[in-house]
Amino acid sequence: MPSIHRAASSVLLTCLMLAGCSPTALGGSTPSGSASGAREPSGAGGPGRAIAVGAGPQKTYTVQQQPAAGTCHYWYLKGEPLEDPKCTPGAISPAVTQSNLKSTICRKGGYTSGIRPSTSVTGKEKKLNAASYGFTGRMSDAEYDHLISLQLGGDPNDYRNLWVEPADPGHKKGSGVNNKKDPVETKLHTAVCKGTVTLAAAQKAIVTDWTTALSSLHLGG
Repeated sequence: MPSIHRAASSVLLTCLMLAGCSPTALGGSTPSGSASGAREPSGAGGPGRAIAVGAGPQKTYTVQQQPAAGTCHYWYLKGEPLEDPKCTPGAISPAVTQSNLKSTICRKGGYTSGIRPSTSVTGKEKKLNAASYGFTGRMSDAEYDHLISLQLGGDPNDYRNLWVEPADPGHKKGSGVNNKKDPVETKLHTAVCKGTVTLAAAQKAIVTDWTTALSSLHLGG
């Protein structure tokens, strides 16, 4: 048995010195969380992870199953409600690519109206997703929001790309939907169509944290 332990120790030492193995790779454990409620970037699950690809535009949309009731949780940054990255990581449409921007999201005459699911579908999904997030506020003041907006090539009806977004801080109850995320999406769309930033960079920025998306891409904010 001592020889086995010595061999194992030798393998461990060699791995750490030459390959930089992580505790997980060696069968150990990693920290279960971090202080101050910090979290990894949403959607992509951290730097380097690809954003999921959805089904894309459909001729007929059907109501999508949502996460189980009460399993999703908002988090807040300077009072702004943000999505749960485990429930709403974002999903992109395969129909929109960097090479076809002029014929899709950047084309004259608009793109999003022709691919948007009907309210008969999204209305049902919104109620189900509200239960997922435990949202109990006014539904008329909450937006059933595409995390990666349609004008940034987000998937139209993938449950991973849609969430009930509560109203901003200071929002007057009963005044309808008016979120600060919307103008951020419009500025990113303009930058993508001008060629200032790539489509992938804009999508990554919005799923990481929409409140810092513009500043992270040096577009103000």
